[in-house]
Amino acid sequence: MNNQIESIQVLGSGCPNCHKLFVTTQEAVKQLGLEVEVEYITDIQEMLNLGIISMPVLAINGQAIMAGQLPSVEQLKEILQEGLTEDEEECGCGHHHH
Repeated sequence: MNNQIESIQVLGSGCPNCHKLFVTTQEAVKQLGLEVEVEYITDIQEMLNLGIISMPVLAINGQAIMAGQLPSVEQLKEILQEGLTEDEEECGCGHHHH
């Protein structure tokens, strides 16, 4: 299976929003029970290499999937789960426990 999330990066300039996204992403990963290290990259050069202009950026497995947004933990969990699930039809489970 190749749809494993192997790396998650938050890229930003170290601004409050970028840091907030980092913290939120860590929380989402923890809640999903993923064994993934969330990296926080404040190296602007790295971002230019990815061709990114708006911050903060969320990258999974080295691919930028979101830029310039600040999602909630719930939204991030959905994004991460989408990264994990191949077939959307199969997953009709309403996992919304609080």
